[in-house]
Amino acid sequence: MTAGHDTKNQSLLDVKGLRVTFGDKPVVHGIDLQIAAGEKLALVGESGSGKTVTALSLLRLVQNADLAGVATLSGSPQGATGSRDLLSIPERELRGIRGKEIAMIFQEPMTALNALYTVGDQIAEVLELHEGMSARAAQEAAVQLLADTGIPEPARRARAFPHQLSGGQRQRAMIAMALACKPRLLLADEPTTALDVTVRAQILELLADLQRKHGMAVLLITHDLNLVRRFADRVAVMERGHIVEHGPVGTVFEAPQHAYTRKLIDSHPARDVAEAATDGAAAPVLEARALRVSYPVSRPGFAGWFRKGEFVAVQGADFRIAPGETLGVVGESGSGKSTLALAALGLLKHRGELQVTGKGWAVDRASDLALRRTMQVVFQDPFSSLSPRMTVEQIVGEGLRVHAPELDAAARRTRALAALADVGLSEAQFPALLDRYPHEFSGGQRQRLAIARALIVDPRLLVLDEPTSALDVTIQKQVLGLLQRLQRERGLSYLLITHDVEVIRAMAHQVIVMKDGAILESGPALRVLDAPEHPYTQKLVAAALLE
Repeated sequence: MTAGHDTKNQSLLDVKGLRVTFGDKPVVHGIDLQIAAGEKLALVGESGSGKTVTALSLLRLVQNADLAGVATLSGSPQGATGSRDLLSIPERELRGIRGKEIAMIFQEPMTALNALYTVGDQIAEVLELHEGMSARAAQEAAVQLLADTGIPEPARRARAFPHQLSGGQRQRAMIAMALACKPRLLLADEPTTALDVTVRAQILELLADLQRKHGMAVLLITHDLNLVRRFADRVAVMERGHIVEHGPVGTVFEAPQHAYTRKLIDSHPARDVAEAATDGAAAPVLEARALRVSYPVSRPGFAGWFRKGEFVAVQGADFRIAPGETLGVVGESGSGKSTLALAALGLLKHRGELQVTGKGWAVDRASDLALRRTMQVVFQDPFSSLSPRMTVEQIVGEGLRVHAPELDAAARRTRALAALADVGLSEAQFPALLDRYPHEFSGGQRQRLAIARALIVDPRLLVLDEPTSALDVTIQKQVLGLLQRLQRERGLSYLLITHDVEVIRAMAHQVIVMKDGAILESGPALRVLDAPEHPYTQKLVAAALLE
């Protein structure tokens, strides 16, 4: 693999025959990679393809793994000649390289950042360790680094703990920490996966600007092909521990040679929904008028002793969902999407009118039980929403214990198998399926379990909270296809919460665009996305475009 530009012809990292094995199971099979100085190389593939393990192995951060091969890092920060094999040098020498010459941005900043230390302290620690700065100088440099990444009020944010920052701010703090010592190579592991589309675009622009400013090379690990197309110079496609194709981004995307590459490129969400009735004759499954949700907050100063303030999370929302219709709710984090969904589920107190199949939530267990059977929810991350201590039979059949207590164990088991078959899971594929646990399934399969759990009580409406944002592009397409099929066959209605404009385009009949708790624009999904009227909608749609 050679650099794509004459200005980037000096090899910085040359990996040959890298093998990673856990016990007797190889997961990376003797791959070769070369990254030139100042180059942006993307390593693309689905979960389990070996991308992250490859990146972590370069810094020997993979526990209980046997590494083989050579990873030659050329030169030094001062430009001296010579090279070092990252896979064989002593651990003490490698510690001097980590963070200083090669830095890493991890996928989930909330787990990568230490919850017990402020953001500024964590950045300053890197500078004290590698640059020998005093504590005061390191703190001042940390504030400047946060400012360079575009975080507002950097001095105040430096004193904040990770949980006090938004997702985009945490990711910027991770970038500031990674760039603290001006590394020559940055390993970026899914740096934008969990971010909103506009924040994702901002982080992408920030990385590109900083890469040009510092002249560093970037190895981008991702399954987001749009990100690769917009950011990288070259791309390497990885499948099951093998690199199956590589080359300049334009060449690979325009004329992919390997079947797996073509599969990834063709995995865009496809619209395949039956048009719902629009004459208004059918009674809505869910309807809201002037919906308002607020939270009490502490007021600053002496006044806060006597009266709480108020934060309005959803203000004056009007919407309706007809039978067989999907209403998409799109907006950035903090726009009020999830609060609206929780209110619709009867889990938050609200003002205004909110009716499910013509009935309002009574906030009373006995009165609301029938409505809860009508309306079920599928959450964003199936790994955290499925109990690891419960078997598949217990998870999927749990709703029947509440909503159909007259059924015996055999009847519940039969219904569970039928629900699992509806979502494409069978005992022929997975022997002893009902006795398995969630960790024994892939991310897409776990999401199918979550959908089966919701469907088993025969609901009329599903609330889908970012149902595919944590999934690879190919798995995302499969899950969206499953939801489309179930809607056609069962006449289901969906309240779809997402920040992904392409998912809205594939799934929604109607769409509402939210910002700061207010609905800024609404209407038929394709009309709103193809000809947005509000500047904020235009910004969202523009950020989702390939170019």
